[in-house]
Amino acid sequence: MSGRARVTLCSAAATLMAACALLPLVDPATWIFQAAFLLAVQCGVGAAARRVPLARPLTVAAQALVTLMLLTFVFARQYAVGGLIPGPEALRHFGDLFQEGADDVTRYAIPAPLTAGIRLMVIGGVLLIGLAVDTLAVTYRNAAPAGLPLLALYSVAAGLSDAAADWLWFLVAAAGYLMLLLAEGRERLSQWGRVFGGAPRSPGEQIGPVAPVRTGRRIGMAALGVALVVPLLPLPAIQGGLLDGTGAGVGAGSGGGGTISAVNPLVSLRDSLNMDEDRTVLTLRTNTGNLSDLYLRIVSLDDFDGTTWKPSKRHIVAVPDEFPTPSGLSGDVKRSEITTRIAASDGYAQDWLPMPYPPSSVRIEGNWRYEPVGMTLVGDHGQKTNGKTYEVKSLDVQPTREQLAEAGEAPGAIRNTYTEVPDSLPPVVARQARDITRGAGSDYEKAVKLQDYFAVTGGFEYDTEVEVGSGRDAIARFLRDKQGFCVHYSFAMAAMARTLGIPSRVAVGFAPGSPQADGSVAVSLKDAHAWPELYFEGVGWTRFEPTPTRGSTPSYTLPDTSGETVPELPEASRSADAAPSAAPSASTSCAAADKKEAEACAAALPVDAVSQGGGGAPWYALAGWSLLGAGALALPLLPMLWRLRRRSVRLASAQHTGSAAGPAPPGRREEGSPDDLRAEGAAGSVRLDVPAREAGEAAVAHVLAVWRELTDTAWDYGIEPDEALTPRRAAERIVRLGELDASVGRSVHRVAGAVEQVLFAPEPRAEAGLADEVRAVRAALRARVSRTTRIRAVVAPRSAVRAVWDLSDRWTALKASWAARLRTPAWADRLAGLARRPGRQNG
Repeated sequence: MSGRARVTLCSAAATLMAACALLPLVDPATWIFQAAFLLAVQCGVGAAARRVPLARPLTVAAQALVTLMLLTFVFARQYAVGGLIPGPEALRHFGDLFQEGADDVTRYAIPAPLTAGIRLMVIGGVLLIGLAVDTLAVTYRNAAPAGLPLLALYSVAAGLSDAAADWLWFLVAAAGYLMLLLAEGRERLSQWGRVFGGAPRSPGEQIGPVAPVRTGRRIGMAALGVALVVPLLPLPAIQGGLLDGTGAGVGAGSGGGGTISAVNPLVSLRDSLNMDEDRTVLTLRTNTGNLSDLYLRIVSLDDFDGTTWKPSKRHIVAVPDEFPTPSGLSGDVKRSEITTRIAASDGYAQDWLPMPYPPSSVRIEGNWRYEPVGMTLVGDHGQKTNGKTYEVKSLDVQPTREQLAEAGEAPGAIRNTYTEVPDSLPPVVARQARDITRGAGSDYEKAVKLQDYFAVTGGFEYDTEVEVGSGRDAIARFLRDKQGFCVHYSFAMAAMARTLGIPSRVAVGFAPGSPQADGSVAVSLKDAHAWPELYFEGVGWTRFEPTPTRGSTPSYTLPDTSGETVPELPEASRSADAAPSAAPSASTSCAAADKKEAEACAAALPVDAVSQGGGGAPWYALAGWSLLGAGALALPLLPMLWRLRRRSVRLASAQHTGSAAGPAPPGRREEGSPDDLRAEGAAGSVRLDVPAREAGEAAVAHVLAVWRELTDTAWDYGIEPDEALTPRRAAERIVRLGELDASVGRSVHRVAGAVEQVLFAPEPRAEAGLADEVRAVRAALRARVSRTTRIRAVVAPRSAVRAVWDLSDRWTALKASWAARLRTPAWADRLAGLARRPGRQNG
């Protein structure tokens, strides 16, 4: 294997090794095999383009084009021309998939499912990094800067993952980069000749480049060792880095501590939820007499940046036996303890544990951690809810209107954190909040006015066809259009409450489910819900329900209630003492009529994606279609590639005309050799009767190759060769028809004179600089023709017909060889001779 091929292989391997850092982020990890195959095709195209050779920018362009076609075949072939050529529809589909992938990244917890959008982002990103690494390390022969895209790939993966095995992926990525540097260094050294390797240490030991290679390996291993060991030392300056220890599977730290940072779960339904029928995900039994307040809370979103709500990064600890009293809840507020036993279906796979709020204790098997601020449980080391049965004791807090109205000011820490509003929030939100709550005497009255405005008096409509929306104007647009679902209402009310100085956050979970005939309660996908929680000192975090006709309105927000009676529930929600139904009844929250609502409002609740396939065609079909597509792409480019290769070989050979070049290797006939010209003429009908050994075969071959290149170049630009002319007359014809000036004409005549000299002089002498003369002639011819002719000279050169003639010659020689071996009759030789083109000189 040549040095350049070895560097190409190492660049692909280094990219793939760095991409392994993405494996913990997506499940299943089958995408790595598809990425490896596409990366191999991409590097193969680069190797072929450099072999031609193409100019460096053209090599990169060819790789980028083939990469786009491969991605088109994998992700958008139904929208492409012939399944490979991307058109406007395919590009739009790419945009949609990329947007879906960006949304999925914000929806799912790690490991995310391998949706089509995420698969495009992961595979496309790996191919993009692979193209950058191949361009820097191989095409432009500078492997050191190729570490930057590899570092970017690893850093993105390590920044998203808090797994304990991050050090392993760093080791793999670093080893790939060092391997690339070593291969590139050896290739550079090989250009200087044999590498000095020192004296052998023992008899028979190999010398040469072994010593530098061994030294490089030792330096690389030492560097990796330092990089892995130093972050483990107790040095304050480097703690918390990418290689910091992660005892918890959900964050940094060890033992009973750590942190957790969850992605926004509001719109994180997995693809398997996009079905017409509803599905039960939780079944529970409880001793409460009022199901209307039995909301199952998953997580709270308290970080508001003006465009989205998301959970903050929080400290997590081991699950305590008894949870502390909720923040802000005083002993004067009436409460009772209820026990709820919950069973999650096998298809409901969630990192967060749904529980009534506020919980007092939880009994559950498995690896779980406790987040004290939100009073939530989260799975550790990949722990999920699917198939789990657990028991939760929680408080049924029953505040009165008076207690909420007389609540004191929240503590400074809570007020500063949960009333923070970014400057990007449109002013209309705060202005409309003040208008709605004008005349209210307390924060509680303001909160009730906000709830009633959305649910009753504001003229809002519950509509699941409305997009979730994003951007700084999403809330203002919802307030203007007055159409949306639970996400819109909870976001808007929580944001408005913050502008009024009321601490607020958004809770995500399930609204009360539907009673069953056996006394249990079924919670389905369509019960998924979002609602605002507002803080009142003495009561703590308190639920409100601004979404119209969904969920249940809290009793403490209704007029003329003492807080001890249960209000009349919406038709879709029934208490536990209602007559049970033999079949599941309609759910109480976000009771969608179609799958659109299930996808939008229930989006906090991913289910098991075992039934989901990885998508895409089988690998063997992909390989076949990729090869077919590559062949279809290369077919119209064959004349151009053949011509570029011929020009490179001919002019490169001319660089050695001034040196004593040796004869061609035995068994190989160089294009443009004296034997060749005896057989077919040299664009000047020159009969080469001088023996090759007297003319100097090497010098003759090199000069004739340059002459052939000059005449073919003139042919490409419209000046057909005339085989009846000598080299001198042919040169005069090229100068006249090409309308070349005197300086360029001298270059043409100098090459023609060199041809005559090596053919007819008693002592053939090879002249230097002939390749530069041909390049000058080509530039002059190119400058005088039209753009169409210039394009044709590159893409479809006329002289490429010589490739067909070469094939004919080879086929004739092959037939003759087999005829001699098989003692074929003479008539077969005569028949084979008919394939030769007319006008051939047999010398």
